[in-house]
Amino acid sequence: MTRVAVLQMTAGIDPHANAAVLADAIADAAGEGAAMLFTPEMSGLLDRDRKRAAASIVAEEDSTPLQRAREAAARAGIWVALGSLAVRLEDGRWANRAFLIDAAGNVAARYDKMHMFDVDLATGESWRESNAYAAGGEVVTVEGTPIGHLGLTICYDLRFPALFEELGNRHCDVISIPAAFTVPTGKAHWHVLQRARAIEASAFVVAAAQVGEHADGRRTYGHSLVIDPWGEVLLDMGGDETGIGFAEIDSARIAEVRAQVPSLANRRPIAK
Repeated sequence: MTRVAVLQMTAGIDPHANAAVLADAIADAAGEGAAMLFTPEMSGLLDRDRKRAAASIVAEEDSTPLQRAREAAARAGIWVALGSLAVRLEDGRWANRAFLIDAAGNVAARYDKMHMFDVDLATGESWRESNAYAAGGEVVTVEGTPIGHLGLTICYDLRFPALFEELGNRHCDVISIPAAFTVPTGKAHWHVLQRARAIEASAFVVAAAQVGEHADGRRTYGHSLVIDPWGEVLLDMGGDETGIGFAEIDSARIAEVRAQVPSLANRRPIAK
């Protein structure tokens, strides 16, 4: 059994304040015996006003939340799956980038969100992530973490089965799905999609989420989850409060489920 921690937070428009929340959470998670902390999408800045946000979105090497998280991870001796940060690319566009930080504070992996949230909801909410963000083009998995082979995704990626099929083909033990889900889409689809992805990949899913009313006026769904390979919900942090939750990752459970329903082994290519 390996203990993991999940941060549910209400990130705001001040990267320094968000960085302080991350640093405290890393220390608290380590103090409670967790080997890895998972944080939500946009842990360093959540601001729908792109003109205002532009002043705070900087190159990776200048990111205060990333630097504070790396320092805190090294100090506490814990791995951190930093759900994502907005970072400025050399061409001036932005990336929605996940970082995996090891227990020495090194960046072990990066993943840029592949699928852009370009939608018009019935509530009147309209989102055009692709207007500012460049889509990533590479599936990223990392072996040798405290919880085994880890696959990285971000939020809207959840809706695209082909990505998760590839993570299943790579036999990931755990898949990280950090998010800042809207309330309408969360109520409709969050739990069922997260459970489906765990079942399809016969893997644990850890989904750290933003929650509540944010300084930029948006409201996010919360319900950070840990789900086992059978689709059972081990942790649901609800849709109201921030804080840290804990769950156990049992590698034996992965082998047990894959032996009972060997869907990964039985998978066949589909003729095109």
